Amino acid sequence: MSEPPGAVVSLATAPPDEDTADKPPAAQRVLPLRRPGRWIATAVVLVLVAQFVHGLVSNPFYQWDRFAYWFLRPTILDGLLITLEVTALSAVLGLLGGIVLALARLSKSPVLRAVSWTYVWALRSIPLIVVLIFLYNFSALYRTLSVGVPFGPAFFSFDESKLATDMVVAVVGLSLNEAAYAAEVVRGGILSVDQGQHEAAAALGLPKGHQFRLIVFPQALRSITPNYVNQLIGLVKSTSLVFYVSLLDLFGSAQTMGSTYPGDIVPLLLVVTAWYLILTSLVSVVQFYVERYYARGATRALPPTPLQKLRTGLADLRARARREAAV
Repeated sequence: MSEPPGAVVSLATAPPDEDTADKPPAAQRVLPLRRPGRWIATAVVLVLVAQFVHGLVSNPFYQWDRFAYWFLRPTILDGLLITLEVTALSAVLGLLGGIVLALARLSKSPVLRAVSWTYVWALRSIPLIVVLIFLYNFSALYRTLSVGVPFGPAFFSFDESKLATDMVVAVVGLSLNEAAYAAEVVRGGILSVDQGQHEAAAALGLPKGHQFRLIVFPQALRSITPNYVNQLIGLVKSTSLVFYVSLLDLFGSAQTMGSTYPGDIVPLLLVVTAWYLILTSLVSVVQFYVERYYARGATRALPPTPLQKLRTGLADLRARARREAAV
């Protein structure tokens, strides 16, 4: 006779006598609840994954030999370096601009608050491709730029078309767009710091700049980091748009090679996909360790690293196997 799920089964070999009738059995085993739905869903997912992998490997349309040929070609690697350069510069400038805009939004000056809010509203409303194309044709509106007294004489001027190279247009456009989103991320992180921390910093008699730099901002980074890394991953992918301002990044290089070798369009797109997956994965790894660093003092125990999770999982499997063997 089978026991119902969740029943407690005694493993004692002899029936208890009158003296031990009220005592618990020597060994007990709890039968886990059967979950057929979970096993069915797991089987369906495994079948779908196996079919997907089989299709990737067996379909000749993907041309994996051409994928291997293009993956490390100098043209692709040169575009990859431009993507990394644009991403790094735009991320730093965008974060700095976001911090300034966030502080302006939190300022007591109504002018600073209004200008910051307008900037964030406008740049989040305009598509990035429109911003890039507008900057690319900026010289049609202002042929020369000058520095001097407002509404007065100019000290010196320069040709905008010579200054605004393809790299400058790409970095400026991405930085302006990134700053608008980073401003909200930073503002949310600052507002997440408990008000008591602000009061404690003020009670210490620290200047406002020291309060923000030494007390408020380090605590806000716990909230800022995961959100801004999401923005950074989006920025890595957004660099593909700089192709439309004549900058041959990773996507632009693949697009150019696809025009020259139309039979290799699919392998080239797979190469671009693989490199973007690698870049975003590396950013995610950095995100984990940065979050783990700033979690010190906020949690009782630091989050385990992937290697620690693997060791713990293997130890649990060995312990479970020993328990099953003992039963």
